[in-house]
Amino acid sequence: MPRRDGLHTRVRTSVLAALTATVLAATGTPALAASEDDHPMNRAFARAAEEFGVPRDLLTAVGYGQTHLDGHAGRPSQDGGYGVMHLVSNPVDRTLERAASLTGASPAELRTDTAANVLGGAAVLRAYADTLGLDARDRDDIDAWYPVVARYAGTDGPAAALYADAVYDVLADGLDTVVPGGERISVTGRPVTPRKDPWASADVRTQSPDYPSALWVPAHEKNYAAGRTAAIGKVVIHVTQGSYAGSINWFRDPASGVSAHYVVRSSDGEITQTVRDSDTAYHARSANSSTLGVEHEGFIDDPSWFTDSMYRSSAALTRHLCERYGIPKDRAHIVGHNEVPGNDHTDPGPNWDWARYMELVGGDSGTPADGLSFTSYAALRSGSTGPQVAAAQRLLGEQGHPAGAVDGAFGPATLEAVRAYQTALGLDADGVVGAMTWTALLSAGETPTMGQGASGDAVKRLQRALTAALGSPVGVDGSFGPATATAVRAYQTSRALAADGVVGPATWAALQTGR
Repeated sequence: MPRRDGLHTRVRTSVLAALTATVLAATGTPALAASEDDHPMNRAFARAAEEFGVPRDLLTAVGYGQTHLDGHAGRPSQDGGYGVMHLVSNPVDRTLERAASLTGASPAELRTDTAANVLGGAAVLRAYADTLGLDARDRDDIDAWYPVVARYAGTDGPAAALYADAVYDVLADGLDTVVPGGERISVTGRPVTPRKDPWASADVRTQSPDYPSALWVPAHEKNYAAGRTAAIGKVVIHVTQGSYAGSINWFRDPASGVSAHYVVRSSDGEITQTVRDSDTAYHARSANSSTLGVEHEGFIDDPSWFTDSMYRSSAALTRHLCERYGIPKDRAHIVGHNEVPGNDHTDPGPNWDWARYMELVGGDSGTPADGLSFTSYAALRSGSTGPQVAAAQRLLGEQGHPAGAVDGAFGPATLEAVRAYQTALGLDADGVVGAMTWTALLSAGETPTMGQGASGDAVKRLQRALTAALGSPVGVDGSFGPATATAVRAYQTSRALAADGVVGPATWAALQTGR
């Protein structure tokens, strides 16, 4: 985000002291004492607001609407946005580069340094305000900034209005949140009457043609294919890795090459359809022709995006789609992006509560009767919850590493057990139950030589372990048929083993050491 050379250094006490009274008077938000070194983001917002004449609370609400004030360690969003202020670098939107020009900061600083990023966002907002003719009196009126915020969305029309409306909802409702690192950021709610001209006519009023509860903002015609070549048979759950309005905008960008049928907003569960059900959205590679894609606003590593409103609204949509198209309401037909063969994505990730979601849909929760046979195995870490955590706890105990109560909550006892198990196997003892640790846990036990025609519990262990190792579902039925043999050969090939489709000592050894 935009900033000047040297702005990543700590602001001097005298400068911040001078800002305190001004920030308090201008925003009604208590300014922080200069000595409070544990409040770097608050200081960044205060300084950027003062330097560029952008209301502090507006600046904060803009960042929250884009990222929940999480810079994600410099990793980009789906549409190439960086940092808490989501400075964008893609073929159409270049606010990152503009911020660099305005502030003198390098793109690397803008991507990774929060203070620089916030200052850069303020610089871009002020530049837009100047272009749109806001004078000093206008800049003191938070309602006058609506067209500027809409422009910051990086698009025009309905998608821009959706974003600006979300920012003003934050201003109206207020904000009290804890950001990564433990710092509390607050915005005091206030009455707002945004001056929307010339954006008033851009309000989204068109209903979805397929789901009346949704809005309709069509994706660009280059980002989907008209019609289908296969019957609709599954719903694919995605996470946007970005904001609601930003994702809708990305689907409208002809350079993106991606789309989904629906996008669900975090704050209130609002849904926008961008591709007709009868058309083929580009969201799941080989499965595009037979699936419906539902995107959810947020980031997979931040559970704060997955609100009750989002779960309930999305589940109602999925229930409608299943009933309309005859899709079974189970985890074999309502799947994550990570579960679709041929995909390299990890969404919706370990923080998505499948059990709760499927209960809301009104279908099979996907918790297997044996507690172990899932269609995919998510990475588990401290704070994870759910039936897969319970499965890992059970397996760890069986391997002589008790994880405490088998309660589905990944706490300190589970973390200690995971690290001890990983150390015993010679794996990286990071305390995360990822693909390698899952593979070892699921395959542990007797090691009979097996090939096609075999059956029983050992085959089930094999099938579960292959599902974890390969990252794609291998049916767990205890019967070693052609599909299992194919999966065995794929595993053997990827691990430089003899690809004969027979599970002998070498293959078992690789599985049980997490290779």
